[in-house]
Amino acid sequence: MSKFTFARSALLLTSAFGALALGGAAHAQEAGADAGQLDEIVVTAERRSENLQKVPVSVGVVQGDALRNLTAGGGDILELAARVPGLYAETTTGRIFPRFYIRGLGNIDFYLGASQPVSIIQDDVVLEHVVLKSNPVFDVNQVEVLRGPQGSLFGRNTTAGIIKFDTIRPSMDWEGRAQASYGSYNTVTFDGGIGGPIVADKLAFRVSALYQHRDDWVDNVYEGPSADGTVAPKKDAMGGYNEKDLRLQLLMTPTENVSMLTSVHARDYDGTSTIFHRAGLTKGSNSVSGEPRSKIALDEAMNNPQAYKTYGASENIAIDMGPVTLTSITAYETTSGYSRGDTDGGAGADYPVAGVANGFGQSQGNVRDLDQLTQEVRLASNGDSAFKWQVGGMYFDSRDTTDFYQRAYFLTGTANNPNNWVRLRNKNESWGLFGQASYEVVPGLTITAGGRYTKDTKETRLVRATANAAGVSTYAGRRYVKLTGKEPSWDVSALYEVSPEVSLYARVARGFRGPTIQGRSAVFNSDFTTADSETIMSYEGGIKTNLLGNRLRFNLSGFAWKVKDIQLNGNDVNGNGVLFNADAAKAYGLEADLEARPFDNLTLSAGLSLLHSEINDKNVYAQVCTLNGVVVCTVEDPTVTNARGVFAQIDGNPLPNAPKYTANIAARYDVPLGNGGKLFASTDWNIQGYTNFVLYKTKEFYSKGDFEGGLKIGYTAPDGKYEIAAFARNITGEKNMKGVIENYMAPVFNEPRIIGLSLSGKL
Repeated sequence: MSKFTFARSALLLTSAFGALALGGAAHAQEAGADAGQLDEIVVTAERRSENLQKVPVSVGVVQGDALRNLTAGGGDILELAARVPGLYAETTTGRIFPRFYIRGLGNIDFYLGASQPVSIIQDDVVLEHVVLKSNPVFDVNQVEVLRGPQGSLFGRNTTAGIIKFDTIRPSMDWEGRAQASYGSYNTVTFDGGIGGPIVADKLAFRVSALYQHRDDWVDNVYEGPSADGTVAPKKDAMGGYNEKDLRLQLLMTPTENVSMLTSVHARDYDGTSTIFHRAGLTKGSNSVSGEPRSKIALDEAMNNPQAYKTYGASENIAIDMGPVTLTSITAYETTSGYSRGDTDGGAGADYPVAGVANGFGQSQGNVRDLDQLTQEVRLASNGDSAFKWQVGGMYFDSRDTTDFYQRAYFLTGTANNPNNWVRLRNKNESWGLFGQASYEVVPGLTITAGGRYTKDTKETRLVRATANAAGVSTYAGRRYVKLTGKEPSWDVSALYEVSPEVSLYARVARGFRGPTIQGRSAVFNSDFTTADSETIMSYEGGIKTNLLGNRLRFNLSGFAWKVKDIQLNGNDVNGNGVLFNADAAKAYGLEADLEARPFDNLTLSAGLSLLHSEINDKNVYAQVCTLNGVVVCTVEDPTVTNARGVFAQIDGNPLPNAPKYTANIAARYDVPLGNGGKLFASTDWNIQGYTNFVLYKTKEFYSKGDFEGGLKIGYTAPDGKYEIAAFARNITGEKNMKGVIENYMAPVFNEPRIIGLSLSGKL
């Protein structure tokens, strides 16, 4: 039986049993006053609190409880992948480096300074650096995924869209919630928050915390010599982690018209970087059955450790001046840490060529220090008049010192080269002026237009070049690069309320992503690579409905976009990332979200995304999977060979990590009890269509028909005071490929099956 057939059967079976899991695109909420109706979903996609159905933007929503159900097995924000139509997420650098894609547009670059076209915003603070984007989301109220360019209101580098996380704010009433779970591999998760008034109606607080732990569970079965002293074989050598996070918020309301929200947070994380399985693939096949997920043979890198500490603070001040509200958001973030990995995913001695060991690789990236400062000021009209407006400005400043170490640095004996590392100093400064206005032209028809002008400057300086063991450097490339981009972004939309239950909308938007510098290549004595600014034109339209007496919510959108001078990332002969521009890329598709409560105790949700993407440039080529001069995979595109290697023509290929389709379905069924409590069963499933992981097409580096499912069965006390349940994530134990190191044919796998118990409650 194929994976797809099995998945389809499982979905039909779980639907027939009326099980429900909160995992769909716009996840079902607890019933309101009328248990038969769906609750209203309020979003801030346009920096105002508005009904989801009245916003002329394609927005996917995940409620906090739904996200916590997905992460009960120890998962992180990557669990959002395929749960929101149009959103995909993955990593090849562990939990500290997630990469996001919206409508097929993202960036596969693993460089610590990589720019991404998807912006992450937590509590109105933009998180730009890839490590900051990994900040855990806990005690969260709601997640909003804004699909398409959002440059008018949300700042820089938003050509693909925005993922917006809003945590639970302090209240002048005592409130608290917590969820704890325990599962396979000694996986422990605690996510909670509590707060209330300090001074009645004047000062309130909320303390939130996250703790996640998993034991090491992957055995290193390598037997043989190690060039850097890695001890193997070793049982339970890697795969675990410890995540500890704390946040304190203080809300001060000295008058009815002034609010001041102060937030500070800290993160302490250590764990395992991404594990690459070199024995997981064989040439000519896409099967990943070659190596168990729980075993690997690594001869180097000390079992892939990584660790980071992050601290941050923000001040959000809002002053209601009657006709208008003035808002100021000041934020500071800092982080430092490292990640080390055996990048070849195996032992070179196990992969000989002509009797000689072939393919050794390990590296380490250190963020010595990173400081990000942001300041936003916004003035917005108040009230529900026909004309609404807002204007503002934003300043962004990010600076970091980052080191990269290559294999010889770690080796012992005569092979050791203590000078095989580089240090880079990076600076990114950006400012923008923006505004938006909307006007209800006639009853039911609202036109909205907005724009932003952005100047984005990046600088990279090579502070220390690599050298040989004697201290002699042969680096001849650039030691300083500065790039600047200046571009407008804008959008125009129209929303027409056909009736209280049905709305139509259309939107045209232009977005901009500034130039990018790739400095890590200096560790291989290669010059920096760069990519010029890219711009996007996006077109979309759709229908939003709320039918059957608020028992059915169905939203459908169609879109098309084209990026000019798209920034792409390939590899050189060392497997190092290389930046370049292609003439264009384009895509079209549709997204659908559905929630339904056909009867009081059954809630269903579903999401669907269909996507066609392609690169358009007949003269652009990407280097293929080459190891020591040998092409190790099966390339299906036309190739050319020159002194630099073998290159594939990528014109017409889909963008990497852009699934042709994703589908999810979720259901929950409640059985009321006489004491006011209820028994429940819930399940969620998602399926992912053809997804290419690299720029060129091969017989190996893609996934197709992968799926995962979850199950939860339990008891909820009267008024939802507490819940106890048994759960399973990846219940079928599917081993799906999520990425690959090309030159080593080393795939990355999804999370293992986790079975456990959870307990949650609220004040």
